[in-house]
Amino acid sequence: MATSNQLRSLLESFIEGNNAKFLAVAKQIAAHEAKIGHSEVAKDLKKLIAKGGGEKNRKTNISAPSPTPIFHKSGELASLISTSFPKLNLAKLVLNEKLILQLDRIRKEQHNRQKIQSVGLSPRRKFLLLGPPGTGKTMTASALAGELKLPLFSIRLDSVITKYMGEAASKLRIIFDELKQNRGVYLFDEFDSIGSSRSATNDVGETRRTLNTLLQLIEEDTSESLILCATNYPELLDVALFRRFDDVLKYVLPTKDERFKVVRNVLSGYNGFDAGFNYEHVLNTSEGLSQAEITRACEDAVKEALLADESKVRVELLRQFVDEKKAFRTLSVSEGVI
Repeated sequence: MATSNQLRSLLESFIEGNNAKFLAVAKQIAAHEAKIGHSEVAKDLKKLIAKGGGEKNRKTNISAPSPTPIFHKSGELASLISTSFPKLNLAKLVLNEKLILQLDRIRKEQHNRQKIQSVGLSPRRKFLLLGPPGTGKTMTASALAGELKLPLFSIRLDSVITKYMGEAASKLRIIFDELKQNRGVYLFDEFDSIGSSRSATNDVGETRRTLNTLLQLIEEDTSESLILCATNYPELLDVALFRRFDDVLKYVLPTKDERFKVVRNVLSGYNGFDAGFNYEHVLNTSEGLSQAEITRACEDAVKEALLADESKVRVELLRQFVDEKKAFRTLSVSEGVI
């Protein structure tokens, strides 16, 4: 029988779409079967390996598959974790240069994690994402999952936090046990709801106990899953949290060049824009908006153009929706929403 390590490597290589590794592990299993006297099994395995190892099959038989429904949660986990299988990749993100470099470093370390582990080191896995709403934190989690061909597990913190003593800590332990069982990207969004400072004036004993449990679980976690904790309010976080993470990723509102990329990317995905499209005015008026707000303004303009049977998006139309988003943002700021 194949060893547990061989079965694990076989499944990992299949999920990663790594055909060479898959066949190498299969050959190890065949050799192991022959060694323990299972000659017929070894013979059949070798035939299958030879059948699947041709040049044509190397390109087509074991391509990167979509994660299977085995990752969907049931029982209590179903109320704590939602599962998705993003196809987004890092190249689709519009972020500042420093963030792009940080994310590329994560990608390289994860793709080469076995090489890093072979010398007793660990690849980056635990990240704190800080910044205003709509600047790309949640999308980063999706892009990393898509890039690494891993499922994205979003933690429902509203289901974790309860009024009963000890229950939140117990639920956190269930989640961190799952981290060890199923490798994936685990996103704790609105992290300040559970990671708020223990010195807060409205703090209660249960909140403090839950945070202490969280600090311990993050510190002790040695799984191969990625942990991403995102918040719009870094000032609310307990200072002890920061040293538990491998990297702190700081998100900011987009620059003029980045706003240009967002507009271009969204509009080019549809019918585009008219020949006299004046980017400059749109880029100037969109200052202060997030990537998500600009994206929504572009999508609104596309929908309006389609409903008016116009083949292109006019600059006046996009300006109208950009102005609407700016007015909404101004109102939200004045009301203390953002």
